[in-house]
Amino acid sequence: MLNGKKIVVVLPAYNAALTLERTYKEIPFDIVDDVVLVDDNSRDDTVGEGQRLGIKHIIKHEVNKGYGGNQKSCYKKALDLGADIVIMLHPDYQYTPKLLHAMSSIIAMDVYPCVLASRILGQGALRGGMPVYKYVFNRCLTLFENIMLWEKLSEYHTGYRAFSAEVIRSIDFTHNLYDTV
Repeated sequence: MLNGKKIVVVLPAYNAALTLERTYKEIPFDIVDDVVLVDDNSRDDTVGEGQRLGIKHIIKHEVNKGYGGNQKSCYKKALDLGADIVIMLHPDYQYTPKLLHAMSSIIAMDVYPCVLASRILGQGALRGGMPVYKYVFNRCLTLFENIMLWEKLSEYHTGYRAFSAEVIRSIDFTHNLYDTV
């Protein structure tokens, strides 16, 4: 909890058994109240690894719902747990959990209701494990979006995002595309 706000970290996972422990062990539990692992029908033992680590809230999709469906399950569970701040962190360790304090503080102190981190800045996406083809397409798409939106973001497609619960509740995310939560 930070400034009286409950913080829930959600981990949308697919085949993350090998990187889950490293990600989970860096989560700052001095401020994080709950962690939710949503496994999107992985072919590895992501769920077993989550149980071994002691993650209390684990959801396993019996059918792969894709990235969007996984996020829906993450956000719904976080809201069900009474989160005031929800932080999505990919458990593939392309993002360091060490930024959770900073990201949470921005929202907990009512500076902004949303924070987007970037794997492009800092140590660098490629050194963090981002595949080269994803990096190239990410950079091209981000350039296009910056031109079209007259903005200058380093990355629009980040898997490391923090939202106030009010932001999530204001979006009817359960009715997008074909699946439901």
